[in-house]
Amino acid sequence: MDWNLLLQIAGVALGLLYLWLEYRADIRLWIVGLVMPAVHGALYFRSGLYADCSMQLYYIAAGLYGWAVWRRAAQRKGADRTDNRTDDRAAVASPIRPTPWRYVPGLVAAYAALHGAIYLALARLTDSTVPFWDSLTTALCIVAYWMLSRKLTEQWLVWLAVDLVCVGLYLHKQLPLTAGLYALYSALAVAGYLRWRRAAAEAAAGGR
Repeated sequence: MDWNLLLQIAGVALGLLYLWLEYRADIRLWIVGLVMPAVHGALYFRSGLYADCSMQLYYIAAGLYGWAVWRRAAQRKGADRTDNRTDDRAAVASPIRPTPWRYVPGLVAAYAALHGAIYLALARLTDSTVPFWDSLTTALCIVAYWMLSRKLTEQWLVWLAVDLVCVGLYLHKQLPLTAGLYALYSALAVAGYLRWRRAAAEAAAGGR
């Protein structure tokens, strides 16, 4: 039984579902995001991508945080309901917005610090053959996940950078199905960015 192949197939299926829910700004993306790390973690460990493997623990924690943030937004939106119940779909109505310029220096600094720290850990403590690229994508993912939790439009551009690097990285590691998934992610990241940018513009116009 080729476990790498099975894990890739499961990862592709979960990844497509996750990306569709993210594209729709559907709160259920965080549920899928709690299952997907287990599959990807096993695959990356078997392939020697140790930073990406460890990153799955962060994804679980970030998924719980993202769910809580979006859920609170939904509850605020539905606070005036007489039955005191909150529809998860109300989370879609919480504002999507451009990244404030004041966030940019902090995000860049966080990325640089994470990339450097993860690279040193991989280079000194593991037998990783791709420490620079593995640490680069991992650092960008951490930043992008935080941006997603805040519904910042430009999170799609960070994911696009991750996706493009991952295509080459996973081909190098002989994971063609996963590389194909990230190639699709790249195209959908562009579509997601355009959709979220329109939604942000509409939200800003409606708030005036």
